[in-house]
Amino acid sequence: MFKNNLDIHFKEGIYELNIKNSITQKVGKFYAENPFPDYKIDDTKHTIQKIGDNNLLMKELKKFVGFNKSLLEVGSGTCQLSNYLAIGTNNKICAFDGSLQSLKLGKEFAKKNNIQNVDFVRGDIFDKIFEDEAFDFIWCNGVLHHTDNPYEAFRCIIPNLKKGGYIFVGLYNKFGRFRTKFRKYIYKFFGKKILIKLDPILRKIPNNSQDKINAWIKDQYTHPVESTHTFDEILKWFKMNNIEFINSIPESSPFNTTEKKFFEKNHEATFVERILQQFIMIFSSFGGEGGLFIFIGKKK
Repeated sequence: MFKNNLDIHFKEGIYELNIKNSITQKVGKFYAENPFPDYKIDDTKHTIQKIGDNNLLMKELKKFVGFNKSLLEVGSGTCQLSNYLAIGTNNKICAFDGSLQSLKLGKEFAKKNNIQNVDFVRGDIFDKIFEDEAFDFIWCNGVLHHTDNPYEAFRCIIPNLKKGGYIFVGLYNKFGRFRTKFRKYIYKFFGKKILIKLDPILRKIPNNSQDKINAWIKDQYTHPVESTHTFDEILKWFKMNNIEFINSIPESSPFNTTEKKFFEKNHEATFVERILQQFIMIFSSFGGEGGLFIFIGKKK
């Protein structure tokens, strides 16, 4: 899994590599203080399984990955997705993150629930620590926009993907993030009570779940490093790195009436359609809930 001649320490079930990049250190410190998403005290593999199965994308992802595969989750945070994908399968999952504290939470959960097919790795995405073509799938959702060079970070993980393997890249959209940016100013000047009324995610969280409320506010409204991106920018990334476009969430055209599964080949749409779809994101649930979009690609 790892390249040769790396200075790796294995401690308490986690592979640890030194992080030199100051921005990666900064982001790692942020998530050490604000783990996201956090586990409940009474969470078990059954509750995590239920949470995953109730999320259509996660459920379909697990089905699509199947069995006897390897998957790298870049920016795994507290490793809830990695643990979910490992439950009931023989797949080899690698949870990779810059926050040691987040990884410890994931490892503790895996140990408590006898999940044995997840490797936990603390390192820097820019250090290219994994062997070439080591993974059938790479999941990198909500990560690259928290680096100082998102395209370079993307380019660093492409060699780790096998030919014919799939990559999932989730980023904040330049259009879709507009409402969140507006709410940041509201939070800055008027505080938490007004923000809760405006944020659709916060409105769904019970008032007695202050930890969840605070975690969402910290992640969405106080993060020290953040960038936004467009559909066309990521299409360019794909083409420059020999990645075939498969699909996007939301779809790249607002006029596509044919129902497609997440991982079925779809068309890129025209430039005008892509712009229109991103403009629509401002007013849709995507824009209301943070403006994240996902592009799915296949390595040629």
